[in-house]
Amino acid sequence: MTLHMYEDYLNRIKQEEQHLNLEKNPIEESCRMAIFLKEILEDLKEKILKDGFSSKEKEIEFFRHIKPVVLGKLIYYNKIYRIETLCPVSGGKMYKKYFLNAFQNLTKEYKTHISNSDFYRYYRSGRNDLDEIFFCLGQINIHNGLNSYVFEIDPKFSTYYDYKVARILAYELFHFYLTTKITPDDICLNLDGEDELFWTGTNNDLIEFIYALFASGCVSYRKGRMGIRRLSRIFQALFNVKLTDEHHAFHRMKYRSGTRTAFINRLAASLEEYMDKDL
Repeated sequence: MTLHMYEDYLNRIKQEEQHLNLEKNPIEESCRMAIFLKEILEDLKEKILKDGFSSKEKEIEFFRHIKPVVLGKLIYYNKIYRIETLCPVSGGKMYKKYFLNAFQNLTKEYKTHISNSDFYRYYRSGRNDLDEIFFCLGQINIHNGLNSYVFEIDPKFSTYYDYKVARILAYELFHFYLTTKITPDDICLNLDGEDELFWTGTNNDLIEFIYALFASGCVSYRKGRMGIRRLSRIFQALFNVKLTDEHHAFHRMKYRSGTRTAFINRLAASLEEYMDKDL
């Protein structure tokens, strides 16, 4: 197969996704996409088994860049279908709790099975020196202690690591999907006890930092720029701290003697000092 043919498949997927409405019909739409992607994958498999690859470079390209996109999206839409069909309610606190639990479970799965692996670091760093081992057929070595899934794959259409890349891509997509179901407040207010965060500066320091983020306009959410009250609420929940009278505290900062951005200046100085340690 040629690169042009691969692009045709990816363009077909892109065109199909343009007509999606997961927010309105998540079950129906995710099911439709899963079926569509399964057919694409079967078509690719049929062509690869028939024609093979004209070079090692094309083989690596397919198993590192092409198949994982298709398989990753298939895993992603199947995850949406499963989680939406198992959801017990269509709204309210139980609905948010359901998706928050899914978000937390996905994060734990990511830390346990994906981000701590040597292969993840290899792939994320953009290295390619081991691509002939990871993304060429016939290189699977069970003595490396691979996941039991390796015994279920078709060795003529998988290097095993193409599935690993697909899982990474699927995780990223599903992670974003779950964040659309919950608010930042939900995440902050449901941190595990061992992960609880504390603000060790003064309340005025935190208020100054919050206003700096707000003024920069670099924090936003789906509906647009985030307001100062919402931003303050998120930081209070994140650091388990109670801020009162933020507006008047900020007003006092505007007219205090000396520098008006004392905390921000200390942050900049601390960062400069930390950078100098590596010189």
